[in-house]
Formats: sequence, C-alpha cells, structure tokens
Amino acid sequence: MAQLKGKVLAGKVLVKPAEAEAKTASGIIIPDSAKEKPRQGSVILVGAPKKDEEMEVKKGDVVLYGKYSGQELTINGEDYLLISQSDILFIL
Repeated sequence: MAQLKGKVLAGKVLVKPAEAEAKTASGIIIPDSAKEKPRQGSVILVGAPKKDEEMEVKKGDVVLYGKYSGQELTINGEDYLLISQSDILFIL
C-alpha cells in the first residue's frame, strides 16, 4: 500500500476494511454475491479532534464499526471506508 496523500477532516477516520471471508468454518466456499461486508478494519488516517470530543483512535488501530457506517471510497485503486469516530463501536 502506497503512502496516502491528503487530509481527513475533523472527527473522521479513514479505515481499510478487512477482507471478507471466502469460506465458512465448515469449508463451504462463499460466492462474491453472498459475502457480507466486513465490519472490521485498520485505521489508516485520523482527522483532527472536534471541539467537543477528543480522538480516541489512532493510526494502526483495528476497529469494529456498524454495518451501514461510513462512505465507501476508492483511492489509488484501493478500497477504504470514511467513517465518523462516533460510528466506531470497539477498538481491538
């Protein structure tokens, strides 16, 4: 992954989603049309804190987020998710 140039706005976090599972635990291969969107990813960029809340996540954290959270983006051919810090449910 190349170094990203740019800036994330206040209160926002850029996340690289984890890869979707290709097989079930029992070994059944899941077709692309049936795969669920991953709800876990690594933090790539963190915006400045908002006036009323500090940023609790940092670059490199692995986070869990809501199913319908954020905006999907493609930057330099890579897929990312831009979400608000308030959409992050858990930091691993």
